[in-house]
Amino acid sequence: MRLKHHVLLAASLACLASPAFAAETIEAQPSSLVSDVHTFIVAEDGSLTEDDETTLRANTPAGVGEIAQRYIWFDKSTSTINISNAYSLSPDGIKHIVTPDQIREIQEPRSAGAPTFEDARLKAVIFPGVSAGSVVHLQFHKTQSKAVIAGQFDYFVEPGRGPVENQRLIFDLPADKPLYADARGYIAVPPVTQGGRTRYEFDYSRAHYDRVEAGSVGYAQYGDRLMVSTFPDYQSFAASYRDGTVDPSADDPAVRTLAQSLTRNETDAHAKAATLYDWVRHNIRYVSLFLGQSPAIPHHAADILANRYGDCKDYVALYGALLAAVGIDNEPALISLGSVYTLPSVPGYGGSAINHVITWLPSLGMYADSTALSIEFGALPLADMDRPTLLVNDGTLSRTPATEPLSRTARLQIEVSPDGSAAFADQVEDAGWSTGPERATLLHATAERRKQIADARLRATGLRGVATLNATDLDASNGPLSTMINGTLDDVVWPTGTTALPALTSLSGGIATQVENLLAERVRTQPFMCTGGAFDEVAQVTLPKTVRVTDVPTNASFTTAFFDYSSRYVFDPATNLFQAERHLKANFGKQVCTPADFIAMQPVLKRIERDTDAQIIVKAMEP
Repeated sequence: MRLKHHVLLAASLACLASPAFAAETIEAQPSSLVSDVHTFIVAEDGSLTEDDETTLRANTPAGVGEIAQRYIWFDKSTSTINISNAYSLSPDGIKHIVTPDQIREIQEPRSAGAPTFEDARLKAVIFPGVSAGSVVHLQFHKTQSKAVIAGQFDYFVEPGRGPVENQRLIFDLPADKPLYADARGYIAVPPVTQGGRTRYEFDYSRAHYDRVEAGSVGYAQYGDRLMVSTFPDYQSFAASYRDGTVDPSADDPAVRTLAQSLTRNETDAHAKAATLYDWVRHNIRYVSLFLGQSPAIPHHAADILANRYGDCKDYVALYGALLAAVGIDNEPALISLGSVYTLPSVPGYGGSAINHVITWLPSLGMYADSTALSIEFGALPLADMDRPTLLVNDGTLSRTPATEPLSRTARLQIEVSPDGSAAFADQVEDAGWSTGPERATLLHATAERRKQIADARLRATGLRGVATLNATDLDASNGPLSTMINGTLDDVVWPTGTTALPALTSLSGGIATQVENLLAERVRTQPFMCTGGAFDEVAQVTLPKTVRVTDVPTNASFTTAFFDYSSRYVFDPATNLFQAERHLKANFGKQVCTPADFIAMQPVLKRIERDTDAQIIVKAMEP
């Protein structure tokens, strides 16, 4: 993701408005964008100069923090920043000039401790005298002597979703270098060609944005955004990345020897690829600078191996060289990582466009993201699933798997004492893509942190008590993961009177949690994320002879296009043993559902929710 300075300014700034712009918006939004003009002058070789002038207002005290300090990202090896005008204007009209000591250059935090990335810098501008009603003004000139892609230019922007009164983006390019655009919400002004150059302009203004709904995909997938690029198609864009991956060190003896020694006991390509994948993700430190922030050329594989760190393109370069050393074909696959599942119609780097690269293994028919440190080989993280990829070797668009296996089996036992307290044990086995993140979380958690996790999962059920968490096979690289939460519960059943006891079949993370997340909105107008899986839960509650059960839930069973659900409840009065089981298979066939899908699934989700909220009615025996 290329977080250019414009994104850092306009996306986190939450932009401004004049009093006449929209009074209701100003009241609702902490800050607004009054005006914002960016002018890019692009040379034939792709180098450029940029002039930016931005004015913001803090509408409320909360807006002060949004505008009082601004950051401009740049690559020190290729770019310079000259701030020509920076000041704040207080509500009483007093002007506060930003002094030189209030402009600082700092290390990009994500590149700290990685010398080959130390040119990633931030220019911090600190505005004095800012209060509610203040305006800040920033004007700067940037030169970039080397293009991210030689001879080419691309730029991506999406609004920060604060009120925007007036924004204009201007792109001035050689006339023989046409600019292609995919614009939504940004209005193109007819281009003008003069003196061998063409000027393209886009205007943007919006007073109000709809609230982002819970679980919604990234705003750029359905909202306003602009991508401009000198690349006519994705095939030519892929070729530009491919040209930069030529690596004379790929067959370096150190790389070749490591690959062969690691895989000497493996008998097939899949096992070899898995072993090399595990070595890379566990032994190379990830520097999370996003693709396209600086020239999109990976470091040499031999250097990455020697340094033991790299960004995503470096991971792909080293993993690819190791694979090639044992005869496994592979190629880079460019992708948009995150919550946006589409690409603009014109190619380029950007926060919600191409921002990441993973590995495609044609002979194995699978993708691998070796930067996903907690994901086992054969799976992808959720942020990589069901989205387009650009295969670099031949420039074709493909797609990552829409779904991957996910299952969860829970066994809950509760034994209630005559005083109403209880001992409990909740055992869960997770399998599929979710096991990696869970295993990594628990592996790196201190004993205190594990206790906090156990307490949080208990509280999510609405019960109180003391819990401890244990897990098996935390050092494993793959396979299912079993976790156990044991403890005691307070006042599960009142020793006198009547108690409505939740008919739990698991603690948090199970069927009830999945349904709750999907039903987080009463009405959906935006595409939202929907992840399927198979969930099997069984619970046993042993009650003391001092109470009797007067009511148990009714069994349920129904099947729809998305869900297959059943529940069964049994009470044995001879042993005072209550057993409940619930089974859910959610199959969406995709990671993104539509508002129409939600309308179709909402009635059955409510039925499942009602069933998971069911209770056992327990009454104390007469003395």
